[in-house]
Amino acid sequence: MRLLIIGAGFAGMYAALSSARLRDIHGVSPDDLEIALIAPEPTLVIRPRLYEPKPETLTAPLLDVLKAIDVDYIQGSAETIDTKAQMVQVATPKGTRKTLSYDRLVVATGSRLFRPNIPGLAEHGFSVDSLDDAIALDRHLHCLADRPAANGRDTVVVAGGGFTGIEAATELPARLRDIFGKDSRTRVIIVERNGAIAPDMGEGPRPLIEDALRKLGVETRLGAGVTSLDKSGVTLSTGEHIETGTVVWAAGIRAAPLTAQIPAERDNFGRLLVDRDLRVPAVAGVFATGDAARAACDDEGNYALMSCQHATRMGAFAGNNAAAELLGVPTRPYHQKAYVTCLDLGEAGALFTRGWERKVEMVGDVAKKTKQEINTVWIYPPKAERAAALASADPERVTDL
Repeated sequence: MRLLIIGAGFAGMYAALSSARLRDIHGVSPDDLEIALIAPEPTLVIRPRLYEPKPETLTAPLLDVLKAIDVDYIQGSAETIDTKAQMVQVATPKGTRKTLSYDRLVVATGSRLFRPNIPGLAEHGFSVDSLDDAIALDRHLHCLADRPAANGRDTVVVAGGGFTGIEAATELPARLRDIFGKDSRTRVIIVERNGAIAPDMGEGPRPLIEDALRKLGVETRLGAGVTSLDKSGVTLSTGEHIETGTVVWAAGIRAAPLTAQIPAERDNFGRLLVDRDLRVPAVAGVFATGDAARAACDDEGNYALMSCQHATRMGAFAGNNAAAELLGVPTRPYHQKAYVTCLDLGEAGALFTRGWERKVEMVGDVAKKTKQEINTVWIYPPKAERAAALASADPERVTDL
């Protein structure tokens, strides 16, 4: 029997850990139940931190962890999925292709930044969506120091006033000062189509976010969108033109394109609709998890968000349940009633809320300490020690805040 997992993000990593855990609990050998993870690199990109400086340091190795739990690593990119034949074709780094059969498949392919067809965006826009994108932005910011301090050199426009946009924008004043000097007169401007900043955060946290932006000198343009980019800057839907050499696009994400190859229903974000076991209905042997899946968290109408917090726990349930079907043991319905947000606000601290109503629990330096612990400890892979790694993947305990 073979269980294939596509993706080495948070969901894919925990799917591997959890399926190996269940295999171990039932005393089944890796020869009888092969678990394999497909990804271009055996590396976890710490994606929630890519708004920070030195993004090249924000990865964690997975190969030793996978070896410790007897999960095979297959280097390459999954290109095609044939759900009828239960086969996945993988493109290898050497330019060859190989086809792998599966008895159960976990689609943990994550998400990608949504880049609309706005004139100049592809040529002049940056992002913090992927490791390569974040490294390119960081290099660009440092190269700006070699240019004359004119024509918007010291101005950065962040398109999108949601979670990612706010974290990127509030980190930028300190990053720019480190590059241009502490006395530099830099500008950071958030452009948000909605009439309020942080549209998904609600009325409770918003005044605290607005206060942090004021303290940091971050400007906002609300009720406006970016209509075009060129070398001189950006033009907004209001007609305003902002001179800038740097535009960071942070306006939405979509499930990775590979999900479109699964003949099943998807939502507006391209996520596969799944049942409570994270199984894709009407497609034999396929589970979806993390940003690739639209899953109910509870019986109250709340659905998992495209976030690390949900991906880790969803991955654990998906891996467990895919293995459970092969082992002939009961599955565990995914549930995630606990929900928190911890929004980094740069030098203004952070903001910690609990519950879907986002009740504020911590602000400022206290919340910042929690954010730093989340970013540097909680979301990293377990140690490459078999017992500890397997113990970390109990679905009922992963991200149980």
